[in-house]
Amino acid sequence: MSTTLGSLRRLLMAPSLEEVTFGSRGFPGASSEYAPKLEAIPQSVVCGFEWGIDSRDQWEVVRRLGFVEPELRGFAYEGATMAFTIRDVMGRGTRTRDLLSGPGAEHLFVAYIGIGFAMNHLPRGLWRKVVPDLAGSPYHPTMSWLAVDGYGFDLAYFHTRKWVDEQRVPAPYPWHGRPDYFPRAIDQGIGRALWFIHGAQSAEVAAAVARFDPARHADLWSGVGLAATFAGGGTPDELAGLPAAAGEHRAELALGSVFAVKARIHAGFVPTHSATAVETFGEITPEAASELADATAVAPDAPGAVPPYEVWRSRIRARFTAATKNLLA
Repeated sequence: MSTTLGSLRRLLMAPSLEEVTFGSRGFPGASSEYAPKLEAIPQSVVCGFEWGIDSRDQWEVVRRLGFVEPELRGFAYEGATMAFTIRDVMGRGTRTRDLLSGPGAEHLFVAYIGIGFAMNHLPRGLWRKVVPDLAGSPYHPTMSWLAVDGYGFDLAYFHTRKWVDEQRVPAPYPWHGRPDYFPRAIDQGIGRALWFIHGAQSAEVAAAVARFDPARHADLWSGVGLAATFAGGGTPDELAGLPAAAGEHRAELALGSVFAVKARIHAGFVPTHSATAVETFGEITPEAASELADATAVAPDAPGAVPPYEVWRSRIRARFTAATKNLLA
């Protein structure tokens, strides 16, 4: 049930469903045959955000989220987590922690991305408060770098001229004490956004990545692999052309795909398009991809100069690097 204050928050902060369509955003992929399916994803995020920002209690939000079809439910949880994060940080409460340690735990991977969406609406001085303590989860805080990924996606989706066309580089921020890795995690999110901006048209996505500084290509391709696998779009034949387009970074494409499938399996639903993508990019089944992610996981307090998140990514990447070298030899 709505409250007066909740309705005001929703009116002030929630974009309309029309506002997130590709046509409204001026994306080159607006005419893609995959645009209607992909547009349902940000629209699901908006719905989840509206329910979260306007709610009296968690039960009502979770009940509404349960009505969303399984393929889109994680995206609605992104929106709800975004809303709860803003409410917790700007006021008082433990809504985000209670959601992600309870009924939203299976959507933790994408929920971190929702926290990143909230960051784009909060001053940097408050970012230290956005991630709740989820000490009981084996993925926390390692996977909270996905919040930075989500922040990067949000920048590219809503400020495309600056972050995609002009290819600006964001100012570092000491996320987990690693300001040097912060721009890399943002590029992973920008890579995901390119999949949407170009309507899942493989050739256009590859061309968009190529326009960036080559030093950024690896992380961008990782984001493309994650988006193509988790969100869908593209025929099997079109997806089959992406590894060759990624060239020396095809291992990063597979890496992103593995993380996407792991997130899908963790949530209990693997769409056909996710299975097709990971088999295409990594020549690996969804089950084997999930096992690979589990086998290479890193302790969140692992010492070293590289963030545990990137150590985990590098271990998965290594599984595909040898094959890449053989193909390019």
